[in-house]
Amino acid sequence: MLDDRVIAIAGAGGGLGPLVVKELAEAGATVAGTDRSQEALDGIAADLNIPAERWDGRAVDLLDEEAARAWCAALVERFGRVDGLVHLVGGWRGGEPLHEAPLSDWELLHDLLVRTVQHTTRAFHDQLAASAAGRFILVSSKQAQAPTNTNAAYAAAKAAAEAWTLALADGFEGSAATANIVVVDAILTPRMREEDPGKEFPAFTPAEDIAAAIAFLASDAAKKMNGQRFPLTMGR
Repeated sequence: MLDDRVIAIAGAGGGLGPLVVKELAEAGATVAGTDRSQEALDGIAADLNIPAERWDGRAVDLLDEEAARAWCAALVERFGRVDGLVHLVGGWRGGEPLHEAPLSDWELLHDLLVRTVQHTTRAFHDQLAASAAGRFILVSSKQAQAPTNTNAAYAAAKAAAEAWTLALADGFEGSAATANIVVVDAILTPRMREEDPGKEFPAFTPAEDIAAAIAFLASDAAKKMNGQRFPLTMGR
């Protein structure tokens, strides 16, 4: 399904990342993951036993635009091109009413959820636009479209990231490249199940389902989808 595709993953070391790496690699893609921790990336490669020629894991500070561009350049030098970019960089602050929450929460979330999207899309734009199957996929939250008073900074940052992605999609019109958004409420990771096996998570989307949706959006089956929100919200 994804044979011969080169797909980069920003935030591969998080709770969702290893499952996305596994899904894409099993679909035939060559996967390039980045995270702040080289140790986490090395652990993914060891756990999944991905052939060395189909894996590239390197720590990159995505808050540094030049570092993001250097990451893309290194992948092009090694593999000849990059066909896809999946953005999984996450973070959360919230729980207090917007008139009481510190604005430092916004500053943190802006960097994690918006700035990293800006830097990576700018760095990889030309590669995605030139590919016969260029794909950008953002994992977002339903809070972006339905903000609550106690999650104002988080919702605003997610909304900004979505707007940036939809603008990217608009620029891809007329080409083979697409940019789409996977929308969830909260993510149920394998670690959460292990730590609390008896607990139910009715509003949480299993990480495995998100990984499968990302693989679908990266495939030829979704080549006509561009600028779309792909909802995977559960429960209510």
